[in-house]
Amino acid sequence: MILPVLAYGDLILKKETKEVDKDYPGLEVLIQNMFETMYEASGVGLAAPQIGKSIRLFIVDGSPFVAEKEDDEEEDPRAKGMDSFKKVFINPIIEEEHGEEWAFNEGCLSIPEIREEVNRKEKIVISYYNENWELKEESYDGYSARIILHEYDHLDGILFTDHLSPLKKRLLSKKLQNISKGDIDVKYKMKFPIRKKQRK
Repeated sequence: MILPVLAYGDLILKKETKEVDKDYPGLEVLIQNMFETMYEASGVGLAAPQIGKSIRLFIVDGSPFVAEKEDDEEEDPRAKGMDSFKKVFINPIIEEEHGEEWAFNEGCLSIPEIREEVNRKEKIVISYYNENWELKEESYDGYSARIILHEYDHLDGILFTDHLSPLKKRLLSKKLQNISKGDIDVKYKMKFPIRKKQRK
């Protein structure tokens, strides 16, 4: 089932989330619905707060990202392994961030029509439970690390716009307000906090 994505301004997006219990009701169906929702919106990641669930859960699938990059003449080393980068992260913990900071033009399904450069560390180590409740600890770098860090931020109530300078945020304030009102053209289901309506 495709769920509406909460738009910028919804209070749930600014809340710190709670850990998921192993007996969380309907978790398997929720994860399936999140993947359907993400694919419908052509995203590469989706966190539970974005569909109104304040829990420590996010999903990723880097294959659409790789498809976008196929036209590039040279293969980007930061995209290595993205074609098979499909995972579920339950109760994740970023254990380490290291390497050089690098800038990339990020977007977000909750903030459509806005993309801005965000600096993040190049490499991470993360521990988490997968959908089978197996505990994992893995290292990622490049675009996969960036997608994880972006989605992980959602679990702490942080949006990519929170990484921008005060000046940049002021310049974007009108656009962000329009998103909250639903005054945008978007091709996937959204729920807007000011008008409390869904876009189908």
